[in-house]
Amino acid sequence: MKKNVAIVLIILGLAMVYIGGFHAPKIMLPPIITGLGFFAIAAVFIKENN
Repeated sequence: MKKNVAIVLIILGLAMVYIGGFHAPKIMLPPIITGLGFFAIAAVFIKENN
């Protein structure tokens, strides 16, 4: 279950970085920061032992 959630978070992180990096004005950093946060949470879910 946690691996599935981690995969979804990675996909959301990629989407947020893509939206924030390519389609928003350069002043709009929150989507990029949120995407990086999703990557960090996904890493925690992947590293955790059951």
